[in-house]
Amino acid sequence: MKTFRFSGGIAALAAVVWAVGGCTVGPDYQRPQMDLPEQWSAEDVTAHVDPETLTHWWTSFDDPVLTSLIEQADANSLDLQAALARIEQSRALRAFAAGEKLPSLEASRSYTRTRASAKSPQAIPGGGSPGEQSLYTSRFDAFWEIDVFGRIRRSVEAADAELERSWEDYHDVRLSLFAEVARNYIELRTAQMRLHYARANVEIQRQTLRLTQNRYEAEIAPELDVSQARLVLANTEAEIPSLRIAETAAINRLAVLAGTTPHDLREILAITGTLPEIQALPGAGVPAELLRRRPDIRSAERALAAQTARIGIATSQRYPSFSLAGMLGFQATHFSDMTNWDSRMYSFGPQMRWLLFDGFRVTSLIAVEDARSQQLAAAYESTVLHAVEEVENALIGLAQEQQRAEALVRSVEAARDALEKVETLYRSGLADFQRVLDVQRSLALQEDRLAISEGLVLQQAVALYKALGGGWDDGDIADDGLDSP
Repeated sequence: MKTFRFSGGIAALAAVVWAVGGCTVGPDYQRPQMDLPEQWSAEDVTAHVDPETLTHWWTSFDDPVLTSLIEQADANSLDLQAALARIEQSRALRAFAAGEKLPSLEASRSYTRTRASAKSPQAIPGGGSPGEQSLYTSRFDAFWEIDVFGRIRRSVEAADAELERSWEDYHDVRLSLFAEVARNYIELRTAQMRLHYARANVEIQRQTLRLTQNRYEAEIAPELDVSQARLVLANTEAEIPSLRIAETAAINRLAVLAGTTPHDLREILAITGTLPEIQALPGAGVPAELLRRRPDIRSAERALAAQTARIGIATSQRYPSFSLAGMLGFQATHFSDMTNWDSRMYSFGPQMRWLLFDGFRVTSLIAVEDARSQQLAAAYESTVLHAVEEVENALIGLAQEQQRAEALVRSVEAARDALEKVETLYRSGLADFQRVLDVQRSLALQEDRLAISEGLVLQQAVALYKALGGGWDDGDIADDGLDSP
């Protein structure tokens, strides 16, 4: 890197700055445009989106325990705390980049003690050393880079985009956190509902076992009926431990998400509760609205904006840099002379630095930044397409699972009615015991499938809320002590 000093002073530099002032090299960022369908593939999708329902979607389940868990997670989640720390980091980096716009001032003081060699050019003629000398120096150095070609402006532009990206990442973590709390809460209530059905069937099968034993003792039923009744009962009892494991795992996971220990939540969550009920679902809107509502899409777009600015930073190295530098200080061989006006020293003037040859390193660096920009552009489009996919899957999943749950409700009702009738026939000797066992097994299976299906309906609703970008707004972060950009 060569340095040129202008003998013409500041006026010459001002003339150059005036001639190219305001020039910012590198591409100007343009938000990418994507052609999205005008409507979703699923039929009967409402276009209207209620912002309030979408923002606080968990309240549509009308479950105070779920609402309390989400509020606790919002206040204590370690993932959210880490996301907030990343915002502070981005804010500090932005301030660092903006600081380059201002001059820098450095103060220094030094003392040196020297002795020249008697054989050096400074030796006294005829032989001998000039002796030892002291040198006291006190100085101020100032430097100010004039951002002619926009290197600093592009750096601030990139830092601004990264700060905005960190906010979107915070929103995305918050959105995912709320959905994860709801998902695990639904898994907990699903496991508890399955436990409820399993225990009810165990009681029914124990009664049947007692009935067969009584009939066997009365010599009106074979011993095979007793053995088969024991077999069915044992199989149903064997399901309970695995369901208890699922229940405990869900409680433990909810504790982690809420930023606490399982002991603090077990008292309220171990009590068997019913599955929440969906009070209302928002309309899905149109696909283009995802670009505004989904924080992961907004984050990907901000990452692309920051990278576009970095192309300009790299491009600026092709051009000369202009600066003003100055120095003011005092220097003397005796400390008592440091305040003497004759000990003053100073220098000031404009400088230009221009990299004339670098083995094509700058050209390669620009190519690197441009390739990274292309990668992030592809990542942005991929994020949008994945968002559309998630909404489409959630819409069809919710609609179809609701139909399945409705069919299973009818199936369970029919199985219960069939069990009541076949038991009556068995007691009257009009039906063999195998038919009783078949209906009991069918009832246990259908009730378990119903509990799973009803849980999946709620899981699909949560997936739809998350896919639509629900669960955050700028007003929710006012209490965190951070100001949104």
